[in-house]
Amino acid sequence: MPQPAAPKIYHIVHVDRLPSVIADGQLWCDEQIIARNPPGTVIGMNSIKQRRLTQLKLTSHPDLFVGQCVPFYFCPRSIMLYLIHCNNHPEMVYRGGQGPIVHLECDLHQTVAWANQNNRRWAFTLSNAGSNYFEDRNDLARLGEIDWAAVQTNRWSGNGISRSVKEGKQAEFLMEHSFPWELVERVGVSSQAVYGQASAAIKAAVHKPHIEIKPNWYY
Repeated sequence: MPQPAAPKIYHIVHVDRLPSVIADGQLWCDEQIIARNPPGTVIGMNSIKQRRLTQLKLTSHPDLFVGQCVPFYFCPRSIMLYLIHCNNHPEMVYRGGQGPIVHLECDLHQTVAWANQNNRRWAFTLSNAGSNYFEDRNDLARLGEIDWAAVQTNRWSGNGISRSVKEGKQAEFLMEHSFPWELVERVGVSSQAVYGQASAAIKAAVHKPHIEIKPNWYY
C-alpha cells in the first residue's frame, strides 16, 4: 500500500487534559510533564515512559531521548488505545477505558515545516519507539520505509498475521520538547458526552480545531 499523499499524525490524551494543553498552548513531552505536573489524567505505562526517558535515544539525533519528544502515531485506533480499552494490562495505572480518550489529528507535512522553521528536531520511527530495536529517520523522502499497509490495517494480530504487522502499525512521529496546539487540525472523540467536554475546553482557546464524533477511531 503506498504512503498517503497527505499523511496525518495522531496523539491521544485524556479529555480532562485538554484545558491545560490549551492554557499552555502546547502538548508536552514526558520529561516536561514530569517537571511541570500539569492537571489532568496521565495515560500510558510508567515502565515504558521511564525507558523512553532514560534508555532509548534516536539514532538520527544521538543526544535526544525518545521521552524528550511528544509522540504521535500515523493512525487513529492505535494498539495503545486497544490496551487502554481492554483495561487489563498489569503495567497500566490508568483504568478509565477508552471512552474519555480523545485523538488530536495533525498534518505531518505542516508539522515538519513548522519544526524546521522553529529549529525543533523531529524524527519518525518504523515501529514502536518504546522498544529496544526501533529504527528512526529524519528525512521525509524516506517515509516510504514505513509499512503503510500495517499502519492502516485493523487486523494486526491473530492466526496467519505476521508479528511485523503489529510492529509496523506502531510507527511513530516524534517532536522534540513540545508540540504547538495551533497545529492540531481536528479532535476525534468517542461519544456525545466527550464531545461536550472537549467543546467546553476548546471554547476558551484562540485556535479552535474541528471536533468530530469518530466511532471508527475506537474499539
